[in-house]
Amino acid sequence: MSSGTMDAYLNEIENNLQSILYSEEEDQENETWKMYMERKNIVLEFLHSDLSIHLLKRHHKRIELLKKCSYYIEILPKHLALGDQNHLMLPTTMFQLIDPWRFQRMKKVGTVQTKIQLLLLTDLLEQLEQGREELVHFLETYDMVTFLARWDLVKQKLSNLSELMDNFLAMLVPGRLYVKHRLVSDVGATKIPHIRLVLSTKMPVMFDRKESVAHEDWVSLKWFITSQQSQPEQYELRFKLLEPRAQQERIQCGIMPVTSNMCEIRNLLSDRSYRFTIKRAEAYTLVYEQWRDTITLKTKPYPDEDMESTMCEP
Repeated sequence: MSSGTMDAYLNEIENNLQSILYSEEEDQENETWKMYMERKNIVLEFLHSDLSIHLLKRHHKRIELLKKCSYYIEILPKHLALGDQNHLMLPTTMFQLIDPWRFQRMKKVGTVQTKIQLLLLTDLLEQLEQGREELVHFLETYDMVTFLARWDLVKQKLSNLSELMDNFLAMLVPGRLYVKHRLVSDVGATKIPHIRLVLSTKMPVMFDRKESVAHEDWVSLKWFITSQQSQPEQYELRFKLLEPRAQQERIQCGIMPVTSNMCEIRNLLSDRSYRFTIKRAEAYTLVYEQWRDTITLKTKPYPDEDMESTMCEP
């Protein structure tokens, strides 16, 4: 083989080796890019499904609703679940067996447990919102090399946020009250039923702002319970004249017990603003209730008063 032929042969081998190397580098780059896109899509899917903005806004509204709810201690037989409406009611003698002082202590425990639960829900939601912002920041600022290098950190963040969401969802439903002491005093041979205490909620009472209207010297008020079939309940309705102009007008206020979802209040002053507040009546098992709905209505002037005011205008 001549020297010229040998050089050509060696050049061909070198070119083939370079082609192979380039091909392997290209394949490696393709695999790296594919891995990057797969892992990036995992984060995007998590943000669009488990941690979407719409879902977080819905949870925020749910917490605001829970803050307006009324919370009660419910006594149930141990074998029944919360909300089971098919069981026979416990005999009224059950409350006679329960030690009143111990029950009051449990109500305080229920109050503290409810407050802590609402605070934890708010804190967990803030952590979820912050975690979402961090994931979005990773996607927007990390290039492919940095993203893949820090994938373990991103993966751990996804796992932590998933666990946070599970804890948040579990805490949305009020749970069992943990009793450290017996509620029932020793009653000798009396058979004591097996009971458990749970926290139950009632949705807030809210004025119907379309149906609540003011007339010249009376108002017609109507209210409802959100997301719940209306059941007969007792309510406490308060009213008060705003900005009384004379001492005798200060008596324009009061508290009225109501057993329906509507009420009329008469003998009011015309062309004046009144504030009305509605809440459930106090119950023996109530442990927490902070929110009251309030509405302000202004009574209409009498027709002759309207004419007099018109005539007085320059």
